[in-house]
Amino acid sequence: MTAIALFAGFVALIALKVPIAMAIGVAVVMALISAGFADTLWILPMKVIEGVDNASLLAIPFFVLAGNLMNAVGMTERIFNLANALVGHFRAGLAQVNVLASLLFAGSTGAAVADIAGLGTVEIKAMRERGYRTSFAAAITTVSAIVAPFIPPSVPLVVYAFLSNTSVARMFLAGIVPALVVAGALMLFNRLLATRIDFPSQPRASAGEIWRHAIDGSAALLTPAIIMTGILTGTTTAAEAGILACGYTLLLGVIYRTIRLQTLWKAVTETVLITSLIMVIIGFARGMGWLLAIERIPQDLAFYVSGVVDEAFIFLIIVIIAVLIVGCFIDGVTAKLLLVPILLPLVDGFGIDRVHFGIVLQMSLILGLATPPLGLGLYIVSRIAAIPVEDVIRAVLPFFIPLVLVLVLLAALPQLSLFLPNLLLGPG
Repeated sequence: MTAIALFAGFVALIALKVPIAMAIGVAVVMALISAGFADTLWILPMKVIEGVDNASLLAIPFFVLAGNLMNAVGMTERIFNLANALVGHFRAGLAQVNVLASLLFAGSTGAAVADIAGLGTVEIKAMRERGYRTSFAAAITTVSAIVAPFIPPSVPLVVYAFLSNTSVARMFLAGIVPALVVAGALMLFNRLLATRIDFPSQPRASAGEIWRHAIDGSAALLTPAIIMTGILTGTTTAAEAGILACGYTLLLGVIYRTIRLQTLWKAVTETVLITSLIMVIIGFARGMGWLLAIERIPQDLAFYVSGVVDEAFIFLIIVIIAVLIVGCFIDGVTAKLLLVPILLPLVDGFGIDRVHFGIVLQMSLILGLATPPLGLGLYIVSRIAAIPVEDVIRAVLPFFIPLVLVLVLLAALPQLSLFLPNLLLGPG
């Protein structure tokens, strides 16, 4: 009964367009009353405070700020030019540039929305000028951003590490190979499309041009190296690595003379807003997790599912289908906060590595970026490209073929996620 009150209340509030953070809070209060805790509602604010009183969460504002600062100091065009010099002469050249630029830019932001907002304007303008259909340019810009949350600094992976009590360093390392696989699958699909569609072409860049753009753009690519080196060597915590990344980005702005007080202020205010929202959601989700635990809902669900499903891969496929549906309506961070406390007992029961599960969960949720009705990426890119969102949706649909295949591959082959963490940090 408690679970029904909790999730029915949450869904109803979302349907009424109540903000996500408030919907979680009100749903938890309703469930507490339903469970007979009406006289002890003071527990909720205590659990909210406990939920955000964690040192590992300090990394979130600094990673968000590092990404916002990278946009503010104007590194996007340099990264795009580097990618263009490297693969612009390929078949479906600028489509391939779009994917590679997203992979490179992800190391600066670790956020898909920042990727679309930062690179989208440059990419769509360039593709439109070279004769690509605007809807296709918008579609590849949206799906290429899917690699961003797998590359450090990734706030979604930090959130999962916190919720699942796993190492941030292991999660960061686990995301690198899947990001490369996603990028490779998209580039291969672009190449296959080029056999049917006569995409515009461009000449190969000279060695001098490649070297010049590499020097110009490589400075931005050191951000993830700073973060990973600090964390892996034990020199810094994740939060301290985020601070170093922010300082390094500010230094780039000074060197390139692109930093402005107005853009710096915008980066700081956006960071405060995003971080505040994430922390409020985490706090309320902690209260929800406590309620689920005392009602033994995850344990009861684990007992039921283990009696119906007896293979880990089948369980992962069921989770993938369910999460793909959830991702159509709820953003990734919120979905993790709702699902991870419920699913972890099942994950442990099937003997699935929590790091591997985190990558599969992240891939399942990030596809929601390009699926209606929520599909935040669709709306952002349609505004940038100045075309109806329906046109973007139609153009995005074919790209789900390689993306879903990669998702199933990640579920079936745990070593794609675990190879680097086990190699560099030892078995978890």
